[in-house]
Amino acid sequence: MSQSQIQEQRQEQRLVQSISAQQLLQSQLVELPVAQLIERIETEMNDNPALETTIDEAPEFPEYTDEPETAATQEDYDQQREREERSDALDEALQGIGRDDEELPVYHGGMSSAEEREEIVYGTQQSFFDLLRQQMDETDLTDHEREVMEYVIGSLDDDGLLRKPVDVLVEELTIFNQVETTEEEVETVLRKLQEFDPAGIGARSLQECLLLQIGRRDPSRLKDLMREVIEKYFDEFTKKHWDKIAQAMSLSETQAQLLQRELRRLNPKPGAAMGETVGHSLQQITPDFIVDTLDDGTLSLSLNNGEVPQLQVSQSFADLLKNYQQNKDGLSRQMKEALLYTKQKVDAAQNFIEAVKNRRRTLTVTMRAIVQLQHRFFEDGDEASLRPMILKDVAAKTGLDLSTISRVSNSKYVQTRWGIFPLKFFFSDAITTDSGEELSTRKVKAALRDLIEGENKKKPLSDDALSDALKEKGYPIARRTVAKYREQMGLPVARLRRQ
Repeated sequence: MSQSQIQEQRQEQRLVQSISAQQLLQSQLVELPVAQLIERIETEMNDNPALETTIDEAPEFPEYTDEPETAATQEDYDQQREREERSDALDEALQGIGRDDEELPVYHGGMSSAEEREEIVYGTQQSFFDLLRQQMDETDLTDHEREVMEYVIGSLDDDGLLRKPVDVLVEELTIFNQVETTEEEVETVLRKLQEFDPAGIGARSLQECLLLQIGRRDPSRLKDLMREVIEKYFDEFTKKHWDKIAQAMSLSETQAQLLQRELRRLNPKPGAAMGETVGHSLQQITPDFIVDTLDDGTLSLSLNNGEVPQLQVSQSFADLLKNYQQNKDGLSRQMKEALLYTKQKVDAAQNFIEAVKNRRRTLTVTMRAIVQLQHRFFEDGDEASLRPMILKDVAAKTGLDLSTISRVSNSKYVQTRWGIFPLKFFFSDAITTDSGEELSTRKVKAALRDLIEGENKKKPLSDDALSDALKEKGYPIARRTVAKYREQMGLPVARLRRQ
């Protein structure tokens, strides 16, 4: 039997990133608070001359303003100048198409540099992220590493920790920034970021954050002991079981006290500390929603669009595209390339405009559901009025995915008659009483805090005693649950509360 090799060519079509770029863009914008949305719009407009602002049509969510008429006149003038500049940029871009040795010009909205725009918006203030980027600029990095690090910095939480897994960062860099990278490259960049000030920046957990800070200390016996506690006895450390730690490490009382004092000096939120060192808050809170409560209990909800501009496709681009499409037959190679470029920019502008509109709809629907579910709190401002509510409840009321509700609720705030609250404030689990009534865990925690604050400090209540006292108040929770809630609120065990 003879053997032969056959070479076969197959054509396969795979759907890799077609979860649709539009869906990814929409989910990305939904997650942004209003201040970051404005920055994203500015970036998009700088990258796409087919996208521009307009004041011709009324905003989708109208707002009252006390601006004088002269301000509107100036705005008209600025809009006209901006359109002229975009038209010039378009002409230059089209002239350059087909020349392999030239790059397309980048439109900067009439300002000479990003620094000037930053100065106008923020004055002399530097944010947490600005200071990290400043250190990045002073670090020896390749262009690829710089792109990766900038995205990692933007992914940090406000406390300076990185809670996104590395594989997720790799995926997002590829999809959102078209930057191909690997987990190993991101890990390398992250290690360089963790060398920035203050110590602990870029850690992926509290344990890693503390170890990074300990690692900056000069070599000493105390440093070795601190590292040993965090590496080997981290669970005991978080539960403040210092007696167990001292016994396991064979420490004297004096050594244990010194070690405890030094460990308490470590900062679990290096990002917050960085904000304080420059004399500014980490980030000025701009509420994304405004809920007004009238004296008769009537509620009104509005989306805070802040300085978010109204967007439209550049008329010059739209006209040019229409022109090309009507005369497709006699186009030269260069003109066909110009047609392709124009269509890409117009499509991208239309998709971005639709994504911004979708963000408004999604945020409004989600917040309306939260207001309906927590109506009593918005009426009286009493935390005890908050009912149990989880992401699933809001998803069921809105018909949106759980992931969408999570993105909306993350990093966003609502301004109310009773103060400004993060949306996460309104979410809590429930416990069921003997009578079948559901109570918010927030209400139980408030009762637990009241018991601890009102206890005899010479004879503080044990977790068992607190459990019994809560049962008498109608909150049937076990001792283990008491300990869990107490630790979540940062309240120590009874022996550490004794005075």
